[in-house]
Amino acid sequence: MTEVIHCIGCGAEIQTQAPGELGYTPNGALEKGLATGEVYCQRCFRLRHYNDIQDVHLTDDDFLRLLNTLGQEDALIVNVVDIFDFNGSLIPGLHRFVGDNPVLLVGNKVDILPKSLKKSKMKQWMVERAHEVGLRPIDVLLTSAKKPNEMEELLATIEKYREGRNVYVVGVTNVGKSTLINQIIKQTAGIQDLITTSQFPGTTLDKIEIPLDDGHFLIDTPGIIHRHQMAHYLGKKDLRIIAPTKEIKPKIYQLNAGQTLFLGGLARFDFIQGERSSFIAYVSNDIEPHRTKLENADAFYEKHVGGLIQPPRVDEVKDFPELIRFEFSVKEKTDIVFAGLGWITVTSPGVVAGWAPKGVDVIKRKALI
Repeated sequence: MTEVIHCIGCGAEIQTQAPGELGYTPNGALEKGLATGEVYCQRCFRLRHYNDIQDVHLTDDDFLRLLNTLGQEDALIVNVVDIFDFNGSLIPGLHRFVGDNPVLLVGNKVDILPKSLKKSKMKQWMVERAHEVGLRPIDVLLTSAKKPNEMEELLATIEKYREGRNVYVVGVTNVGKSTLINQIIKQTAGIQDLITTSQFPGTTLDKIEIPLDDGHFLIDTPGIIHRHQMAHYLGKKDLRIIAPTKEIKPKIYQLNAGQTLFLGGLARFDFIQGERSSFIAYVSNDIEPHRTKLENADAFYEKHVGGLIQPPRVDEVKDFPELIRFEFSVKEKTDIVFAGLGWITVTSPGVVAGWAPKGVDVIKRKALI
């Protein structure tokens, strides 16, 4: 019987017969990999060395099967979310899948938020939002996968709650889960960048088991595709623009009723009714908001999308979904969130509308900052 070999980057079973399918690697590359003890599929190899992503399709059923196994084991579940895209990175219905297993909620990318934000306030805010969707975490931790010293606290917290059990790390795509796992491996085993990481949705293709000292495992799972994220509608270059990599600088606008802000060509915010007040945009520093009159907004978008307001780029405009409108009545300080892009904080009562590509959520939540 032939020994089954798995890609150490994404966990897929290695095969040499079908290019373009899961786990493919050419024979020559396989032989070299076996000689060095590091076998990567072609997809992971290209991603690591050329930052080139190749699409591989996993179905929603695959992810559901994976989630269903979580409740059948006695394990600690570590749910990694992206603080910058908190609502867009929650796994729908996770509390139903985990059974009686405890969940540790880990907010990643904390370094992107303004330093003035107090961690204790942030944690309390996360607990409240988790409770709203039925999740009751045993603890909340804030971290940045880019900061190795923060991994020690994460590992200590995992050790505290796992009580001699396996640990499953779960999250939707793009939350930085694989970067986090790579840091953990580096801390515990001194191996650098073992797992493939990327900004592009869905790079871990099967479960990856990392042995722990007591014979149990820390298990990295594929990123669950969240269908309402902005990332699914953008090309590679634009993904890099919308995903902040350093601390975001809030942009403050004084708006009168009847004014509109465009966030590139990806989203739109209308101030419909209320007293003149401040609106604060929390988006990637590379996105340039544009202000215009509400009455001219449709024509402005039609004329300038792909040019003055981008992303999307001019060659991607024809495939970009139309913007859909969501109206909100605001009574207190509130965030209007564009899933995967950021949010605008409304500081005074009024009526506003958020527009996003068809399929992307726009929601109202209690202000984070």
